[in-house]
Amino acid sequence: MIELIQSTLRLSAPLIFAAMGGVLCERSGVATICLEGILLISAFAAATLDVFTSSPILSVLFGMLAGSAFMGLHAFLTQKIKTDHIISGVAINILAAGLPPLLSQTWFGSSTNTPSVASHARLSEAWMVGISLLLPLGIHYLFFRTSFGLRIRSAGDGPEALQTAGVSPVKVRTLALLLGGALTSLGGSYLSIGHSSQFLRDMTAGNGFIALAAVIFGKWRPIPAFLAALFFGFTEALPMTLQGLAWRGIIVPVQWIQIIPYLLTLGILVLTVGAARPPRAIGSK
Repeated sequence: MIELIQSTLRLSAPLIFAAMGGVLCERSGVATICLEGILLISAFAAATLDVFTSSPILSVLFGMLAGSAFMGLHAFLTQKIKTDHIISGVAINILAAGLPPLLSQTWFGSSTNTPSVASHARLSEAWMVGISLLLPLGIHYLFFRTSFGLRIRSAGDGPEALQTAGVSPVKVRTLALLLGGALTSLGGSYLSIGHSSQFLRDMTAGNGFIALAAVIFGKWRPIPAFLAALFFGFTEALPMTLQGLAWRGIIVPVQWIQIIPYLLTLGILVLTVGAARPPRAIGSK
């Protein structure tokens, strides 16, 4: 049981960071299918700087800068050029998937991975997990106890009210996207120099899309989205813990164990998502 809890927390951390970033962005009225790309580019940026500096703190900050820059590009495309949010997000995912292998091949002679960093240059998993558990409380406070949080929610649900008050919804959404990109990037940095010791091509393995599902399951609210991310982390950890499980002396086939996450996901989807209502202005140009 202890091992299952520890594995759940370790696997949930990047999902929580990305889900909190997604909640910030989507509550402002911007669809963020690009969370996967933000995780990828920040993971590569953090791992690359860590190779050269052996400073995990500087590497995390650089990863956050890279993630915010890509999310800023998403803000520019959707808010200034008025590109469809889904098309913009897909384009950013493609760019983030293709750029790291190209740069890695140029700098390190390998398109599949960066060099491993020394143990002293890695992030503390315990610290990052702890931050991920506290972050949803901070986002909840931001949303419901600050004027900026009120503006974010208004940009997603009633941008006309912001305009009437003389506040630009575009500026609010841009700030929310930059902050959301930085938070999501914590998950990417954790994956490459915390949970692992190097960047591997496509190492996010769909975590960005899973985080987006957590945002939807959580009905675009920080605490429920956090719980959904924990649930997804649990579904990933459970098959690893149950490997080699025997029942009445018979080894349970691994395929049966691997199907558990999908069954649990379908179950929670049926039970919780039916009445989910996205922010009214999400996806608007």
